[in-house]
Amino acid sequence: MSISDFRKKKLLFLFNVFFDVNQSGEIDLKDFELAIEKVCQLRGWSAGSAKNKETHDVMIKIWEGLRSKADKDNDGQVSVEEWCNMWDAYAKDPSTAMEWQNRYMNFMFDLEDASNDGGIDATEFSLVCSSYGLDKNECEEAFKKMSQGKEEVTREQFAQLWQEYFSAEDPNAPGNFIFGKTSF
Repeated sequence: MSISDFRKKKLLFLFNVFFDVNQSGEIDLKDFELAIEKVCQLRGWSAGSAKNKETHDVMIKIWEGLRSKADKDNDGQVSVEEWCNMWDAYAKDPSTAMEWQNRYMNFMFDLEDASNDGGIDATEFSLVCSSYGLDKNECEEAFKKMSQGKEEVTREQFAQLWQEYFSAEDPNAPGNFIFGKTSF
């Protein structure tokens, strides 16, 4: 069974907006280096600071995990097809999540939880998602849908929403909104 058009649109959105930072059509180490710069700039973590180094270390581990899982032709890049195939396998059985996938999920939660209080609120969520070029108002609307009207989303809730993003076929499923977009 192939990936539905709806799920493929979600995967391509994630690929194009959050991973293929230099818009080359494939994900490679350079994309991660650019993402590290973007995240550190967003949070004000200067080069050499502990948070900058921690972000660099985590993101490089995420890249290495992604590359080892998805880069089937070993060319140092992850193509759209490789990306979709990898996430389709995850959707079929989330319990087989690779360490890097869980690391990325936790990285995104921690990035969005700027106050470090264990929950993401609408302001924190919108700031991060809009920094990737998404409309801030759409991000705020996406948060309302994702949180189902609650003031914040906890790490545990985020983990459930995360799994739903990759597997849900229902366009109204709350997990579809975890990356700040309201429609696909």
